Amino acid sequence: MRPLPVPTLGYVQRLYDFLRRHPTGVDTFWAVVLLGLSGLSMVGVGGSTRERVAAIPVVLGLCVVVALRRRAPEKMLLLAIAMGVAQLVTGVGPGVMNFAMLVIVFTVATVGERWASRLALVCALSAAAVSKVRWPGEGPQTNWAEETFIVVVLTVPFVLAWVLGDSMRTRRAYFSQLEERAARLEREREAQSKVAVAAERARIARELHDVVAHNVSVMVVQADGAAYVMDAAPDQAKQALETISSTGRQALAEMRRLLGVLRTGDAPESGEYVPQPDVDQIGDLIEQVRQTGLAVDFKIEGTPRPLPSGVELTAYRIVQEALTNTRKHGGPDAGASVRLVYFDDGLGLLVEDDGRGAAHEMYEDGGADGAGHGMIGMRERVGMVGGTLDAGPRPGGGFRISALLPLKPAP
Repeated sequence: MRPLPVPTLGYVQRLYDFLRRHPTGVDTFWAVVLLGLSGLSMVGVGGSTRERVAAIPVVLGLCVVVALRRRAPEKMLLLAIAMGVAQLVTGVGPGVMNFAMLVIVFTVATVGERWASRLALVCALSAAAVSKVRWPGEGPQTNWAEETFIVVVLTVPFVLAWVLGDSMRTRRAYFSQLEERAARLEREREAQSKVAVAAERARIARELHDVVAHNVSVMVVQADGAAYVMDAAPDQAKQALETISSTGRQALAEMRRLLGVLRTGDAPESGEYVPQPDVDQIGDLIEQVRQTGLAVDFKIEGTPRPLPSGVELTAYRIVQEALTNTRKHGGPDAGASVRLVYFDDGLGLLVEDDGRGAAHEMYEDGGADGAGHGMIGMRERVGMVGGTLDAGPRPGGGFRISALLPLKPAP
């Protein structure tokens, strides 16, 4: 068989869409068809004039049931029951018009209220039996088994119509639940995306604080040193200015990348947007601090090995924050020591200084720059990797920060 041409398929699709948009019009068409068939049936079968006149309102009522079945299914079910009772009272026998009862049973089981669906099932189970009692038929008498068989055969179409309609109701409810679940999952994904973006922005804010606090502090110290030796030692002043220049460029580059992420408002797609320092760069950090005039003793104990990126970044930022505060608040003759200890299950970190000793409240209330990201930021970082932090003034002066960062966070 040759396939339908494309224009024909387009016409069929448009016709199908038109019929879906006008369900009442379609039902009215079938009601008119039922009215015509019922009229022809009445003419062909014959009967008394009284029966024909009594059948007219019954036929019209059942045609209305077909026409408005989807607009008001519960009311049409009650109308169909009323027409059935009218048939029993007036003696109008079953005919083509009673097909409307089969249609309304299916419709109510599909889209009607639950009470209407149950009522339709009761009518479907009893209609054939009531009809058989009202019109027992003519001809030779049959036994009860044959009568029961006939009632069952007449009842089956009504029951099948109700079962089919109820199955369609269940299927629609199932698909409705799937759509609701998909919409709920979509909302949850959007909420999770917003939480992830907020967490990323908080992380970027912490990185921005560390970059600004450290690099600006280095630049200030180098600028003061250059001004002090400008006349006596021009070479040292030149070296200090070069350090300021390189540190400023580095800070601007990191800040530009951080602020670029904040402006876009997008979540990361392929890893981190900003440079992530690790434990290996702590040596470079300490060397940079030494150039500012702060004496720092750095030792590594144990066997170095790869660590989780979160642990390495946390260790680097703790050392950076601690040395920045020592340089700014420890006094001119302050010195510091940094110890990294590799354990089997984690990394130990100890930073001490022997300066005047910044009060513990300074870290809690403002950190290096008074912005509230000192000790609070350290504790937050350590908590994110499941570690512990101990910080406070040393006996005899100075400050001490001790952290233990596990390889695997505790559940």
